[in-house]
Order: sequence, then structure tokens, then C-alpha cells
Amino acid sequence: MNPLNIGNLKVNLPIIQGGMGVAISLSGLASAVANAGGIGIISAVAIGMTEPDYMKNYREANKRALRKEIRKARSLTNGVLGVNLMVAVTDYEELLTVALEEKIDVIILGAGLPLRMPQYVTEKGFDNIHTKFIPKVSSAKAAKVIFSYWAKNFNYIPDAVVVEGPMAGGHLGFKKEDLLNDVVPLADLVEETVLEISHFEKEFKKEVPVIAGGGVYSGRDMYEIMQKGAKGVKMGSRFVPTHECDASIKFKETYINSKEEDITIINSPVGLPGRAIRNKFVDQINSGKTKPFKCYWKCLKSCDSKNVPYCIAQALHNAATGNMEEGFAFAGSKAYLATKIQSVYQVVMELKVEYYKMKYIEYVKNFLGQRFVPEQINLPNLIPGISIKLA
Repeated sequence: MNPLNIGNLKVNLPIIQGGMGVAISLSGLASAVANAGGIGIISAVAIGMTEPDYMKNYREANKRALRKEIRKARSLTNGVLGVNLMVAVTDYEELLTVALEEKIDVIILGAGLPLRMPQYVTEKGFDNIHTKFIPKVSSAKAAKVIFSYWAKNFNYIPDAVVVEGPMAGGHLGFKKEDLLNDVVPLADLVEETVLEISHFEKEFKKEVPVIAGGGVYSGRDMYEIMQKGAKGVKMGSRFVPTHECDASIKFKETYINSKEEDITIINSPVGLPGRAIRNKFVDQINSGKTKPFKCYWKCLKSCDSKNVPYCIAQALHNAATGNMEEGFAFAGSKAYLATKIQSVYQVVMELKVEYYKMKYIEYVKNFLGQRFVPEQINLPNLIPGISIKLA
């Protein structure tokens, strides 16, 4: 398992913890993942809902809460930290500026094409900013659009790119019909993006790692997708049922108690499909029931707040605080595999063992050639005494 290199930033564990909002991944989870050697991510979406004056001073509350969480995380770790920011939020440039002022290590830009940059960036210049920029895309085509725009307008390209496939949790960059039929394999998306980005790497003489996300849950998933060219992975759902996750215990238990058939696709009020765990709230919304609310400000540019059936930001925040009757949990396609609450350290150790088990099997396969019979190899763990039977 090689380190993930993003410019001059070296990450020993090639795992980026997914940014999960509202208030699922804050300083607690982010610092724990950073301490484990990966990149811990704070979700900035509606982060001000954790502040008492959010409804009256939403912009200031968002900025204050983001700054507070970054500083709190910094006090808990010397590891690598990042912020996940949706381009689609109305205060995108303000929150991006806060993260840059706080010298966050990486910032992941998703839910839209990050073509605009705040004054902070244009004045200082990319080369004089500590933060690494990582757009999140759902296709090689989207990556090409972003990289081409940055190359032409900024004479700079992003430092890495996350390719998120259709099996991810939360809002998805795919049409609903593409999620219900034969989905595009994440491996294909990774290979296509690696090829597309290689042209920009040559032009700018810069290594740009491709990071894979969406349905990556185990060490085996990690190993297999990294054989397709990914230099690292982004994992969200795997870190929800941990002690350090900032969500309530009821939210975490939703993962633990779910079954495969509970993972479903919903229509989000913001006009995108999303993957979530089915519960009473989801059933009510799917049946046409509305949840009246008063919108104090339009937090997402695409949200038609006067006509949508419910406020998704409020529903997600309700769930994060344990009010599952008035909210629901976004989750990846493999979230149902969770069976218990663990520490982040335990999760990372399991991922490493699973990863190296796959690597060892591949090594044995290459060594034995045609004599390799997988079902005759017993690899309970990576300790001496592994039994290998030859055909």
C-alpha cells in the first residue's frame, strides 16, 4: 500500500474519508482519520446548523462553524485535514475562503463544476496557497472540462481528482435511470479518467493522482480499484459506525440495523438522485407526503424552496442529531455491511489486513501460475502457518 502523494503532501494511508453532511463528519471523525494516517474531511454543507443563530445569521454561522471545526480538528491531530465543499451552495466562495485562510491541507470541490475562484485565490495565486485543490467528478468528461478551464484561465490544474461512481451515498452525479439499471463500473470510470488526466500531467509536468470513491468499502475493494490506476480511495460509509463519527448513536444504528434491500434511491429536493437508507420518513416522502417548512435562506442554488416537499438540509441535520422520525441517513451501496460500532483505528486495521491479504493472494497466484487454485488456499490472516495446497 503506497502513500498517496498530492503535490508536496505525503499521506501515508491512501484513504480520504468522505465528507458527509449535515454534521456527520466534523472535527471528531476528521481528526481520528487523520491520526490514523489518512485524510480526515470536515463537511462544510450547512455546517452552521450546529450554531444557535443559524436561522438569523446563516452566512456568518456557516463561516464561524467551519472555522471552529477546522481549528478544533487541528488541536486534535497533526495529520492531514481537508474540507468538503459543494460548489452548489450559495456561500461557496465565502466558505472556500475560510478554508483557505485556515490553511486547510486539501479541499474537495463537488456538486458542480468549480470554475469560479474567490478573490483570495486570484490575489494570492495558486502557487502561494498551502491548500491542495481536488475536484470531485462522476466522469472523465467532467474532469476534462474542469482541467481544461483551469489550464486556460488559471495556468494551473487541480492537484488531484476524485472520481465518484454510481454506488456512492448521498447526492449522485448520475441520472436516476442510470442508477437503477446496469451501472457504469467504477473501474471503467477510473481508467478513463486516468487516461484523460495523463495529457494534462504531461503538459504541466505534474503528477495528478486519481482517487476512487463510491462503493469502496473493504480492503479488497481498495486493492482491486487501485489495480485499475487509482492512487487512493475515498470512503464515507465505512467510517459512519465508528465511535469518533460526529453523528448521533441513533444515526449510526441506522447503518448497523439496515439490510441490503433497505439501501434505496430517492429524489432529492435539489433535483438530484440520492442514495439513502429507507425508513419511515423516506417512505412518507416517496408516497407524496410533504413536510412544510419556512426557508430562511436559499442554501442551495438549485433548490426551489417554494415548491419542494421538504427541506433536505433540515432533514439531514435532524437525522445527524438522532431525530430519525424527521430525517433520514444518506449511505453508500454497501452500508448494510456494518455490524458494530468500532474505533477508526480498528476500521483502518481491518482495511489494511484485507488489502494485504488480497496483495498476498495476487503474489501467490503469480508465483504458482497454473498451479494456483484459489479455493484450496486458506488465508485466515497474515501470520506464519498459512496453508497452501497445490493442485
